[in-house]
Amino acid sequence: MARYTRAEARDWARENLVGVVNCTIPSFTNDLKKINETAVRHDARLAIEHGFMGTLGVSEVSIRLDEYLDVLRIIKDEAGDRLLLVHHGSWSTLEDNIEAVRGAEEAGAELVLLSYPPNFYPESEQDVYDYTKAVCDATNLGVMLFPMFLWGFRTRIHPSDIPVRLIRRLLDDCPNIVAIKAEGGFPSIQSVIECHRHFGDDVVISMPIEGELIPLSQIMPLQFSATSDHEYYGPMIPRAFNLLCEGRFDEAADLYWQLHPARKTKAELAATLNGGAFINRQAWKFQGWLQGYNGGPLRMPTQRIHDPQMTALRKGLLDAGLEPGMDPFREFSIGRNPA
Repeated sequence: MARYTRAEARDWARENLVGVVNCTIPSFTNDLKKINETAVRHDARLAIEHGFMGTLGVSEVSIRLDEYLDVLRIIKDEAGDRLLLVHHGSWSTLEDNIEAVRGAEEAGAELVLLSYPPNFYPESEQDVYDYTKAVCDATNLGVMLFPMFLWGFRTRIHPSDIPVRLIRRLLDDCPNIVAIKAEGGFPSIQSVIECHRHFGDDVVISMPIEGELIPLSQIMPLQFSATSDHEYYGPMIPRAFNLLCEGRFDEAADLYWQLHPARKTKAELAATLNGGAFINRQAWKFQGWLQGYNGGPLRMPTQRIHDPQMTALRKGLLDAGLEPGMDPFREFSIGRNPA
């Protein structure tokens, strides 16, 4: 159960949503029949070791809801209150998402990343409002609103994906919206500036993109970076976040520039890896594997990652002065905890 009531959600968020949240992509046995519990526990422990305050249980893989909820329960059992458990509200229909968020609440999640299904085709702000409010009304958990180009809203709704006037309505009518993952109009930084200016006194503003978190935090308050593939850099983003919190901006800037070769590599590969307005979770799993996370096989259908892309991602970390795993790439498909 969450450590707060629905009425307390925003106060709880302001006090507790402080730090960096990575992603835990489910791991399977090598025959892909079952969840690999040992591997999930391994990834939760390493996230804690790397300094993350929370983790997103990723649902955008080929997985049944009952299996996904088991993954959440395993993470919660392993980490306890050492990791904020974030539910990924990304399922096929509104009804599926309501069932999933209720199951996630029972499994120990304390924050919801609200997404929109590929078959959801809103033609008005009211359509987005109705869907969002229905999910929020179905749970007592705090919800993180997520303006983002992936949903396809910008051509029919607004260039910012979810406009300020609609966010205002939702905050007024959904008291358990506690945070905004401010990527509207990506790759523009206008959304995070706008959200901070309009809503920073109401809810927590999250900047999940480390290449913007580090510079922006030097001129505006940002207490939360959730959720992203921060595990690609091992412990470096929590380390940078702590420096920023301490006002040690020169040292944080040094880390920014140290990581720049890896950041550039990731950005250059984004167009080929993340096609179809869908994030390549296979690639994200590989990025984590380079830093000691489990890796391992994913079920079909899944996007792929090939040797030239794997080579580039590892070289980016080497060029940044980090020490990625140097095991043969074939080991990624087996995983660090084969079962």
